[in-house]
Amino acid sequence: MNEEEELAVEQPIIEFEKKAKAVKDAKKPLSIEDLAGVGTATADKIMQAGFTTLEQLAMTMPADLVDLAGVGEATAIKVVNGAREALEMGYVTGDVVLERRKLIGRITTGSKELDALLGGGVETQAITEAFGKFGSGKSQLAFQLCVNAQIPTEQGGLGADVLFVDTENTFRPERIVQMAQARGMNPDEVLKRIHVARAYNSDHQMLLIQNAEELITKNKVKLVIVDSLTSAFRSDYIGRGTLAERQQKLNKHLHMLQKLADLHNLAIYVTNQVMDRPDILFGDPTAAIGGNVLAHQSTYRMYLRRSKEDRRIAKLVDSPNLPDGECVFRCNTNGIGDAE
Repeated sequence: MNEEEELAVEQPIIEFEKKAKAVKDAKKPLSIEDLAGVGTATADKIMQAGFTTLEQLAMTMPADLVDLAGVGEATAIKVVNGAREALEMGYVTGDVVLERRKLIGRITTGSKELDALLGGGVETQAITEAFGKFGSGKSQLAFQLCVNAQIPTEQGGLGADVLFVDTENTFRPERIVQMAQARGMNPDEVLKRIHVARAYNSDHQMLLIQNAEELITKNKVKLVIVDSLTSAFRSDYIGRGTLAERQQKLNKHLHMLQKLADLHNLAIYVTNQVMDRPDILFGDPTAAIGGNVLAHQSTYRMYLRRSKEDRRIAKLVDSPNLPDGECVFRCNTNGIGDAE
């Protein structure tokens, strides 16, 4: 059989495969209602529970869908699996991941040295954790990020709103006003783009993040701040007998935050408390709260501590792609800046 005859035989097969692919693509579910086995009533329940896209469903555990939407377990499994199949969630090559990472944005901290330590600023699709003693600048950096996230992209911001979960009653709009004025921004407009919620316990804190989806989508939120992440958990779960439950809930809370970061390409900045370890006889006895659960889930971990006058020292202690290092920055009336 010559080459022309081989092509004549193969051509109908190629055409058939093209048509089959076209039919498959045409039937590919585009919304929740298009999923196999999902009726109007079930779709309404799911959407009322806050699941409005296939991406949200694909990244949800069936058990969570049962609790939140009130559907049966079999239905939840079918819906979640259907969403995952529709989105073809599987393996991709490294070059595809590299292309996705080009979509990542960064928020300047206000200090060039601190930005360099973090690889260009606070990154989207990641959890950046800052831990340290009181007065080390954790909340001040959070306030500065509230302002800087709103500036245009070309100036080091994201031109977007901010969601702020306050667990220690430390959010101060007066401080935001100072920082906004220092940058020549309208303080009233800046404050209107910061959505603040006071969390009174760990369950309330988790609920606020769980229900943040609609607010994030509606207001183009690109930065979520939790100040502090561990305060309520530390207060609600006392003693070694409750440690396992505390860590399980903290782990779930962190995964909810990471899911928001992945779904909406936003940055997560959390502050964390510390404790002094009495077993450390030499060196710095300061250790972060949250244990290995928090240590593993945080993408970037910074240890902040006071220095002389208004200077602060930031030490990057963990990162998947950046080397450990330290830098000095300034925290004064105008906000975060470089130490001269």
